[in-house]
Amino acid sequence: MTADHRKVQFIMGLRSQGIRDTRVLEAMERVPRELFVEGAFADQSYADRALPIACGQTISQPLVVAAMTEALNVGPRMKVLEIGTGSGYQTAVLSRLFRRVYTIERHKPLLAEAEARFKELRLHNITTRVGDGWQGWPEPGQIPFDRILVTAAPPEIPEALLRQLAPDGIMVLPLGARKHSQRNLEAIAASLNKFGQRKPIVVHRGVVLAGNGTLEAAKSLGWTEIDVAEVPAEWD
Repeated sequence: MTADHRKVQFIMGLRSQGIRDTRVLEAMERVPRELFVEGAFADQSYADRALPIACGQTISQPLVVAAMTEALNVGPRMKVLEIGTGSGYQTAVLSRLFRRVYTIERHKPLLAEAEARFKELRLHNITTRVGDGWQGWPEPGQIPFDRILVTAAPPEIPEALLRQLAPDGIMVLPLGARKHSQRNLEAIAASLNKFGQRKPIVVHRGVVLAGNGTLEAAKSLGWTEIDVAEVPAEWD
């Protein structure tokens, strides 16, 4: 199978699993996933599964990357904060869609490898930092962010990230294991309530959207089966 044929099957597979935003599909088509995968797994670059990378981390499966990127509901001239650079694959996809991408990674060796990939791909709209992503972006001059994407499922949303989200912004994060969904949602709802602002939660296919812009975003994405059963009514 040629590389081009494999890429076509890759995009068709994402479409068949419900990814509809052509901007997201085009961005993922333009980013060579094989560049972000460890050599031993190169032949599995376009398989729909997570793969191990350095520092005990993984590169997310393509469907997760696509679903979370689509959920951001990108608009013109937006800037996005990514928590957890990892291999840099998700970051590279974001760079094809957003005016500016700011990304934080706690593992310095991982970030160095990602930065080398960005340079090779000539992605010049990405700003990186090493640090604790739960504390948000360290430089106040770039705050607030139109969108925030969290690549790891937290038990609750750190207040620092909420404070850096624009008034009509959207934060996207993975819900984690389904069996823990109720605990996670309750913790997230409590966190948002503690923050003192009404920021609705929408859950769909294991992806959480939090922020004032979430309900309109869900509608524009065509989400007709929104799971809010475990969220208090005031968060609908």
